[in-house]
Amino acid sequence: MPINATLAPRPAVRGFTLLELLVVMVIIGLLAGYVGPRFFAQIGKSEVKAARAQLDGLEKALDTYRLDTGHYPSSEQGLKALNERPANEPKWEGPYLKKAVPPDPWGRPYVYRSPGEHGEYDLASYGKDGQPGGEGEAADITSW
Repeated sequence: MPINATLAPRPAVRGFTLLELLVVMVIIGLLAGYVGPRFFAQIGKSEVKAARAQLDGLEKALDTYRLDTGHYPSSEQGLKALNERPANEPKWEGPYLKKAVPPDPWGRPYVYRSPGEHGEYDLASYGKDGQPGGEGEAADITSW
């Protein structure tokens, strides 16, 4: 083996400079700052759509309950009456939901009143803030 072969200079390995890495990090940060808020706004809209869909399903179950019994569940019986036979309810043919009543997309129970202020019953979710009223994602989602 010739001596020159073992002592031959190696080709220079070129890496990224600190400046190049910083430029890339700034570009990624700018993109995240632009795309991030738009992405999270879509999540809020999907929660509102999910709440409306759940309210629709609960309304249909309540209507079926009424067809069987002749009346909507009382406020005291609540939405629980859609899955469990209330005491002294001989015409109950449920359960009217396949699963237990889900919480709203923000993890709170739906508000049910019968008789309601806006109809035979009121069914609502108070939105993201959990308080009556509000705007945007915090607005109430109601059955009326």
